[in-house]
Amino acid sequence: MTEAQILGKLAEDIAAEYVLSLGWKILARNFKLQYGELDIIATDTKSNPEEIVIVEVRCRTLGKIQSPFDSIGPKKLNALIKASREFINQIEWDGFWRIDVIGVTMKDKDNRDAWDLEHIRDITAGMNVLS
Repeated sequence: MTEAQILGKLAEDIAAEYVLSLGWKILARNFKLQYGELDIIATDTKSNPEEIVIVEVRCRTLGKIQSPFDSIGPKKLNALIKASREFINQIEWDGFWRIDVIGVTMKDKDNRDAWDLEHIRDITAGMNVLS
């Protein structure tokens, strides 16, 4: 495994712990589909009605020029929407669902408490993602 893959896995573990701390239930991790891999699939059990949340985890090292959120360009966003829609169709979910992004910035790879985590809910809000 490369160092980038190791850091990505650590960031996904930190994001999963955070998701669980919100009271959400994790349905799957690293779910592979035709259009890509979904990092975390969870249910937001505190929403009324309950929502499925597709969580994209982005990791960066402190000092890098680009933030975790800036690393999601149009191509990545399009693939994420297609993969999410593919998953929703596979499970025949007819309720609400959304895509969240959790950005993790590594300050010290050996100290998890030194990592910053930011959460943006519903990154496609207001967008027409049906086409």
